[in-house]
Amino acid sequence: MSVPAYLSGTMAPVPDEIGAVDLKVTGTLPAELNGRYFRNGPNPLPGQDPGHWFTGPGMIHGIRLRDGRAEWYRNRWVRTRSFTEDARFIGPDGTIDLTAVTANTSVIRHADRILALVENGLPYEMTPELETVGPCDFGGRLTTAMTAHPKQDPVTGELHFFGYGFFAPYLTYHRLSASGELVESRVVDVPGPTMVHDFAITEHHVIWLDLPVVFDMDLVGRGMPYRWDDSYGARLGVMDRDGRVSWYDVDPCYVFHVGNAREDAHGRIVLDAVRYSRSAFQALWPRIGGAADPAAETGGTALHRWLIDPASGTVKEEPLDDRNVEFPTFNEDLLGRSSRYLYAVSEGAVVKYDTETGAGQVRDLGAHPGEAIFVPASDARAEDDGWLMSIVTDEAGTGSELLVLDASMLEFVASVRLPRRVPAGFHGSWIADR
Repeated sequence: MSVPAYLSGTMAPVPDEIGAVDLKVTGTLPAELNGRYFRNGPNPLPGQDPGHWFTGPGMIHGIRLRDGRAEWYRNRWVRTRSFTEDARFIGPDGTIDLTAVTANTSVIRHADRILALVENGLPYEMTPELETVGPCDFGGRLTTAMTAHPKQDPVTGELHFFGYGFFAPYLTYHRLSASGELVESRVVDVPGPTMVHDFAITEHHVIWLDLPVVFDMDLVGRGMPYRWDDSYGARLGVMDRDGRVSWYDVDPCYVFHVGNAREDAHGRIVLDAVRYSRSAFQALWPRIGGAADPAAETGGTALHRWLIDPASGTVKEEPLDDRNVEFPTFNEDLLGRSSRYLYAVSEGAVVKYDTETGAGQVRDLGAHPGEAIFVPASDARAEDDGWLMSIVTDEAGTGSELLVLDASMLEFVASVRLPRRVPAGFHGSWIADR
């Protein structure tokens, strides 16, 4: 019997949890990089086949940096109830257990909580040493799932997020205070159970992506229970802070990940994201996870811009590049505000986009990069003063390293050799020491 693509090659899970100290560093780690780089992703248990790359239990890989040294590496499964008790997300009576999740998609810090996230349930709190604390519902106030892509406003410190589900209400907006208290929950009306993986915020608005990938009950138990539905339509929503939403029809597409969004001087909304055409999505979906960078296999997954004009009620759409890329990142000190640079990964490379000039700078790595997280320098004088951090796996799929690049020129700064191969995964965070 052949091994599924999501259990082989660079995606093959590791069998256990390990730790290592005093890791080998090549180059010079910037002394101010004091903190932890955490990266989340699926990692099925030995002998386990979850049926899809997206559905394996979460494992976080962590590297501790301090004073120019790489003090430790460790990897830990997120011990959710589905992991420790084999709890079922959908029970025999049809009830949903929001704690019975994989927590396998991203990891963030907000208000001194470190949270492992997956979009169909509650977050799980972790310690800085990657031990699992337990599910977090913010004092019982969160009663929906929580997206794996919340947005922290760099000015107010508030965390904006949402939950979507199979049954009405299909989409609910939430807001945490800077201190971590859930202060607002608001239903957003959409026609049906659409899969909303990501969204965006600007200084005064929340941007929704209501796109034609919808839940299908007939697919439950057969992998991911979502399919493309031409009849659903495609639209973007602009919600003001009072909850009023204006909807704008767009050409059918899907978006897994957005870059940045902003309001321009004319009151228009500018949204940059990686756009999937219908054919690209359908080619990808049955075998997602078949390569470290699935966009490179399918085509049609390029960086795209939508320009929404509330005054005229129109949307202008345009491609920004024709490269196959994914995992767009940027300097999140400018989240929701005007920014110039975006970073993305392609097959074997990191790409830096100048969205003002349209230029794309490529750093060929000759290896498989994961999402490249931007970390600003403490004395930054320009938007791109800082570093990119990415876990990179060699072409043979035998070893991995934490790579640090200078973000301004994509030049090599340092690498940390990890004691084992890290499977291809999803999203990470730099969690700096306070």
